[in-house]
Amino acid sequence: MNAMNRALLTLLAAGATGYLVWLASQFDTHHTGGYWAAMGVIAGGGLMLGLAQLRGGGGNPIAYFLLAFVPVLVAGLWIIIAAQPHTNTFRSHIRSWNSDLGITGAVHSISLWNGVLALGIGLVFGLTLEPGWLFVRRRTVAPVATPATVDATAADEPVARERETVPAESVPVKTTTRTVRT
Repeated sequence: MNAMNRALLTLLAAGATGYLVWLASQFDTHHTGGYWAAMGVIAGGGLMLGLAQLRGGGGNPIAYFLLAFVPVLVAGLWIIIAAQPHTNTFRSHIRSWNSDLGITGAVHSISLWNGVLALGIGLVFGLTLEPGWLFVRRRTVAPVATPATVDATAADEPVARERETVPAESVPVKTTTRTVRT
């Protein structure tokens, strides 16, 4: 993808993400279903921004996925789950672990910006993708056929048909007449 296409796609993705942020604000985030719908829409906007930066293959998408996306996903979801409006099993466990680890204040402060975390998760996931990553074709290499070595002495020997001797009388002799000028 060249620079002009990437710039245009980034502009379109930013506009679409702005629309998705507005759309997410229309959900009732005081209830668990509306909260997760809004977070999903915001993450979708981040995914669009990441896909707008899609470039040719050649990187290491698996390493990027494991070293960048998975930690961002774990940390982001940890905080987003802790900020859920209603108590459930996941939120109770996360808040209990926050208390045990002594990070309750930090998680609460960051959770005020949970929409940004959802956007960041989607963005990093979009940046992880490369063209054709899911449909990687395995290249099979056919073994190169090496030419057989030729035995020069065997090639000069007569074939089986030529080995049989034929009596001289049975072989017709062709005679030609030629005039030679001197």
